[in-house]
Amino acid sequence: MRVRSLTIRLAIPLLAIGLIAGGCAADDTDAPAGSTAALGTTNDINPKDVSELRDGGNLRLALSALPQNWNGLHNDGNDGDTASLLRPMLPRAFKTDAAAALSVNTDYFTDVQLTNTEPQQVTYTINPKAVWSDGSPITWEDIQSQANALSGTDKSFLIAISNGFDRVEKVERGVDERQAVITFKRHYADWRGQFAGNSFLYPKSVTATPEAFNKSQLQDITLTAGPFLVQSVDRAQGRVVLGHNPKWWGDKPKLDTLTFSVLDNAARLPALQNNEIDAVGLASRDELKSARSTPGIAIRRAPGNNWSHFTFNGAPGSVLADAGVRVAISKAIDRQAIATAIQNGLVEDPKPLNNHVYLQGQEGYRDNSLGFDPAAAARELDALGWKLNGDVREKDGRKLEIRDVMYNQDVWVQMAQIIQQNLAQIGVKLNIETKPGTGFFTDVIQPGNFDVGQWAWLGDPFPLSSLNQIYGYNPDDLQGNYGRVGSPELNALIEQTISELDPKKAVELANQVDRKVFELGHSLPLMQSPGNVAVRDNLANFGAAGLASYDYTKIGFLK
Repeated sequence: MRVRSLTIRLAIPLLAIGLIAGGCAADDTDAPAGSTAALGTTNDINPKDVSELRDGGNLRLALSALPQNWNGLHNDGNDGDTASLLRPMLPRAFKTDAAAALSVNTDYFTDVQLTNTEPQQVTYTINPKAVWSDGSPITWEDIQSQANALSGTDKSFLIAISNGFDRVEKVERGVDERQAVITFKRHYADWRGQFAGNSFLYPKSVTATPEAFNKSQLQDITLTAGPFLVQSVDRAQGRVVLGHNPKWWGDKPKLDTLTFSVLDNAARLPALQNNEIDAVGLASRDELKSARSTPGIAIRRAPGNNWSHFTFNGAPGSVLADAGVRVAISKAIDRQAIATAIQNGLVEDPKPLNNHVYLQGQEGYRDNSLGFDPAAAARELDALGWKLNGDVREKDGRKLEIRDVMYNQDVWVQMAQIIQQNLAQIGVKLNIETKPGTGFFTDVIQPGNFDVGQWAWLGDPFPLSSLNQIYGYNPDDLQGNYGRVGSPELNALIEQTISELDPKKAVELANQVDRKVFELGHSLPLMQSPGNVAVRDNLANFGAAGLASYDYTKIGFLK
């Protein structure tokens, strides 16, 4: 199964990539045993029965920045930090295990079923105990309101993704207030992901109007419905504390609080070593060695489900507006060299990611890439009229000089430096520009203030929902296609794919989509994260989760 439904963007690869020290391309004798670049069917979270955990405790985690918008359905709230805050607080319809197998999240729904195919209908039966944090019941109207907001009909709702609600004809009351029946006007293959993975159910007060959707969650989140809720937000200190939800009807959480603190990446491992936070992702051999030598720290690993990439800006007037130029540049980038430089010593066999849709090890993964061929890249640029003039190519008096924009973190810079060297060999000048995490997407990436950009996508076990979000080109509905690259042919192929209810046929079509994305020079996947996580050794049911969802009521510290 593939990863990604509501695809979350990350300025940094979450709990996966940190500082990259010089010399990390040495031998891989320190790679954690069994570490590969492929997702498997296990995770590493120190599983323990809750009877072995002590009551209370504070789980301390790091953020890059406080949310721009606490509405994770909004384009400004569609990031990994915000998602990590929302998961303990908002409903999702399905849980996943380490193999990405789905089961209904019975805390919120007693049943979720595909009840008809012509027309397609899905029936959600809500747990009768489920209430929002003010005590009001979760009802079919919350589902109806969210479906309307995400339908794309009213462009005033600044949505991150339609998540299939653009294909919904209506949402009706079922047998009572606690049941919703969704009827589709066009088939939707990933119907299970509409309120699951990284897509949360919000109360109708948040989704009823564009004003509420866009602005009601700017400073804080209002109603929630999880085992935890926001206890305090300290903007001066960059800290959010989650405490128990007194209206929670499910199992009582073992932890008292979860504390999220804004920390620069370079400060995270020292904070772990100084007993200021409880978990941090590792990327360099030096970090791995330092964490291993720290008393009270355990290394947990499961291949990560987020992946870094190199996105081209193909907007009209951009130096990379020509697809042929983008494709030629992509052929000149040595992604194996990048994977080796970044991940040797962290995984046993570093490999680049060669698919935009599926991760390595997942059913459906194929290498659809165009390959590394700098000689062909040079010939293609010559044919397009970009001729060498000294060290840099020119055409019509314009130099082939591009700005590579990224979060200010060593790992991104190191990747960019390798790409910079690759492109210099074919007469393309790459200038590296780093930006702070705060406002990175809102102020830089969404407006298209880059020629190429680097960030990561974080996914979940739903394979098709994000195809239109990222790769569909809809000039009036940006969603996640920040490079503004696409074609009517690709749009049609995406539509065919996400309408296919036969899983095997959908896999074939999805790989056709992937090949077309490569051929358009939309973006270039680099690698998926290694998934090495350093955690407090007495922390249970938390660590390297892989594709599994956490049960926040069962995370805690050993007695």
